[in-house]
Amino acid sequence: MKRILLPVSGAILATGLLAAGLAGTAQADDTVATDPLAASAAKAAETLEFWTKSNNAALKGAVAFSPDSLEVSKIASRGGYTPDTKPGSTAPIGEEKKTTAKVQNVNLPKTIGKVFFEGRDGKLYWCSGTSIQSSYKNLVATAGHCVYDIAANDEVVSRWVFVPGYYQGKAPWGVYVGKQAFTHYDFDVYEDFDRDYAFVTVYDGIGGTLYQPKKVTKAEFDAYKGEKEAKDVEVSRDEYRKGKLDPKTTDYYWRQKGTQAELAGPDFPGAEVTKVEVSEGVYKAAQVGKGNGFKFGEPIVENVTYKDALAYLDGQKENAAKYPGTVKLDERTNSTITHYYVQAWYKPGTERKYFRTDFYIVVHELKSVGRLGDNVGGQGFAWNQPTGKYVRTFGYPQGTHPDGNKPYTGVTPKWCYGKTSTKSTQIAKYKVEEQVSLKCAVTGGYDGGPWLYKYSNTKRLGYVNGVTSLIADTNDNKRYDTITSPYFDGETKTVYSAAAAVWSGKLIP
Repeated sequence: MKRILLPVSGAILATGLLAAGLAGTAQADDTVATDPLAASAAKAAETLEFWTKSNNAALKGAVAFSPDSLEVSKIASRGGYTPDTKPGSTAPIGEEKKTTAKVQNVNLPKTIGKVFFEGRDGKLYWCSGTSIQSSYKNLVATAGHCVYDIAANDEVVSRWVFVPGYYQGKAPWGVYVGKQAFTHYDFDVYEDFDRDYAFVTVYDGIGGTLYQPKKVTKAEFDAYKGEKEAKDVEVSRDEYRKGKLDPKTTDYYWRQKGTQAELAGPDFPGAEVTKVEVSEGVYKAAQVGKGNGFKFGEPIVENVTYKDALAYLDGQKENAAKYPGTVKLDERTNSTITHYYVQAWYKPGTERKYFRTDFYIVVHELKSVGRLGDNVGGQGFAWNQPTGKYVRTFGYPQGTHPDGNKPYTGVTPKWCYGKTSTKSTQIAKYKVEEQVSLKCAVTGGYDGGPWLYKYSNTKRLGYVNGVTSLIADTNDNKRYDTITSPYFDGETKTVYSAAAAVWSGKLIP
C-alpha cells in the first residue's frame, strides 16, 4: 500500500472520531512512516466487538506471536554506539503510590500489557507493550513487527488493541483500540530491524460489561433482534403449579413426562433387576441363573403370630396372587410364612420433571473509561543514552525454546534485569547492525515489551529506552538466552515525537 510520511515539524493532528482517513506530507529525510489502524468509528467499533464478544473469547484464544523467523541462533558484535544527537529524555507521567514491598517482581508497572492483533494469516496473536508518555496520554510503545506484518509486505496488522494489565480474559483498565501507527520509514519500507519499534495512538479505553446476558420477559425476548438465548432450569412441582396459574409466567413453565419401567432382558443396556414374589410351585419350577423368571435368591422365612398367619390365609382365599407365600400354622410358637422370589429385569423409567425457561438478551453495556495515560500512567522516553547501563525489561513470554521446552504460560508478566551490551549487536538476516542486547532467557510473546532505563521499583516508572525485538540462542544449546532492541537514537525521537503529538479521541462520549 502507499505509505504516508509525516514531517517532523508538523505531525498530523487527527480531526476526530469521524475522520475518513489520515493524510500527511513527505519529509526530506523520510524518517517517519504512519498508517491507520482503525481510522473510523465504525472500524474501531468492529475491532472492539471482535475481541470482546462472547465474554472476551478472542482475547482468550490468542497466542504469543513467536514465529521462528524472529528467533535467531547467531549474533555478532563489534564497535560501539555513536549518538546522532545529544542525549535526552521525556519524563514519565502518573507516578504510582510508593510501596514498601521488598520482592522486586511484586512491583510490576501498571503501564505494561498485551498488544492483540490479527495477522495477515488470519490467526490471532499477542505481543507485549507499554503505555508511554504523550501529549494526549494515548500512546503505546511496542515492536514494529507487532504492528507491521513483515510476512505480508509490511502491511499493518488487523484489529489492533492494547490491554494493560491483561489477565486471563480480564481487562482491568479497559480495552484500547489502536487508531494510528507510527514507525521508522526504514522498517516500514525496508524491514530494517535496527528500526523495529512502533508507537501507536489509541482511542480512549472501553470498559464495563462486555456482552453480558440480561434477563428479560418472553415478549422482550421475542421482539429482540440481536444475540439472545433461553435457558431451562429445573424447578419443584409446587413452583411449576404456581407458575402455570400466573398468566404472566404460564409460558415460562413446562414439564417433562416421565416414562414407566419396561420389562427387558438382562442383556439390555442399563437394565436393572428387581424381585417379584411368586408361589412355591412357580419358584421350584424356575431355573437358576440370570434371566426373567429365574430364581432370585433363597426363600425367605418370616416369623409371624398365629393370628397374623390366619389373616394371611384369609387373604389367599380372596387373592392368591397377592398372597403367594406358604403358611405354616403353629398355635404354641410362632407361625411362619415362606416367601419365594424370581427375577424381573427392567429398562429403567424416568421421573416426571418440571422446568422454567429463563430468557436472556445479550447486551453490550460499555462505557468510556478515559485516556490510557490517566488510567495507568505512562513511562518516560529516553534517547541517545549510554549503553552498558542497567535496564529492567518486561513482557509476557509464552513460546517454546528451540528444544521444545515451554517454561512460561504467558499468563503473567515476567522481567529481566541487567546491563545492556556496550558493543553493537549484528544480525545480518534482519539488516541489524546496531541493536543492543541483554542477557534474558525468555521466549516468544516477550517481544514488544519495554526496556526501562532508570526504573524506580517504588514508583514503578522509568524511561522507555528500547523494546524487545529479537530473541536469540547465542551458545547453540537450544535455549534462548538473549534479547535485543533497536538503539533509541535521535531518529527514534523523531518518530516518537510525531506520534506523541497526535490526538485520537473517544469511541463513547
